[in-house]
Amino acid sequence: MRDHVGIPTGNDDLDRLSTLRLLTRVIELGSFTRAAHELGLGQPSVSKQIGSLEAHLGTRLLERTSRGLRPTAAGLDLYHSARRLISDLEETEARIRDGSTAPSGLVRVATPPVLGRMYIIPSLPSFLAQFPQIEVEFTAGQPFADLVKDGVDVALRVGELGSSGLIARKIGEMQMITVASPDYLARHGTPADLRDLARHKLIAAQTGGRAIEWRFSGEEGTVAIMPTSAFRSNDGEDLRAAVLAGIGILHGPGALFHADLEAGRIVRILEAYKADTDPIHLVTPGGRKMPYRVRVFIDFLAATFASQPGLQIP
Repeated sequence: MRDHVGIPTGNDDLDRLSTLRLLTRVIELGSFTRAAHELGLGQPSVSKQIGSLEAHLGTRLLERTSRGLRPTAAGLDLYHSARRLISDLEETEARIRDGSTAPSGLVRVATPPVLGRMYIIPSLPSFLAQFPQIEVEFTAGQPFADLVKDGVDVALRVGELGSSGLIARKIGEMQMITVASPDYLARHGTPADLRDLARHKLIAAQTGGRAIEWRFSGEEGTVAIMPTSAFRSNDGEDLRAAVLAGIGILHGPGALFHADLEAGRIVRILEAYKADTDPIHLVTPGGRKMPYRVRVFIDFLAATFASQPGLQIP
């Protein structure tokens, strides 16, 4: 049955909600086929339901590109509204079922692996004990995930942020330091200044297949060095392991080595030179109400980083 303006009522409301759920996953996955597989439906059924929704609204919601599907302006507008609706409904349903006002549901997080392993996961037991109805899913190694397409609620990003429609909150800073193992320094000597680095084996962090430049400030002004590396990786744990193995000198995040420095497993060098500090941001999708479960998880992350000496905002 439909009312006088053509909006579905009765059982059609549930059908429309199901179609909106389907639309959100098609947009997030960029594929009718992938959405159908995930939801246990046939691909023709998915296409038909989206087509019926477009006919009902009198506009196209999706368009095909060489890379797959993408939402039109109307589709993206509807997507954001649908995400808010579905998220709020799921959270409310869970509270009613459990007779609780506590936050519940799944929080999807994209984070650099080293931050997850070294700082977030060790603190998770207390969070999950406080909020036992929340589930946390990590997408490690994808800090630059497309939050909308991948269905990510919150991402941690290190470094300066470009312009985007995302909402950002700075929760920490990562000081860059230069380190080596005592064994490496015993074999190769300790560099007295930046010029000495030319005769040493270097370890480099990389992104996009390219080494990341080392930047220092000192009496000579700002100095940039592009390391010619004996070893390089885009994974923080790999870089830490390479330093501990005595492969060479690394200029990298001090947060990686807080415990190693205290234990004497590595040594900080070239301390006369001031190095860059990279901000750490939490980013969330813009244009929609943030679910309660995501808000409490963000507060947990902010408190976790504020408690770490190597990550605190001065």
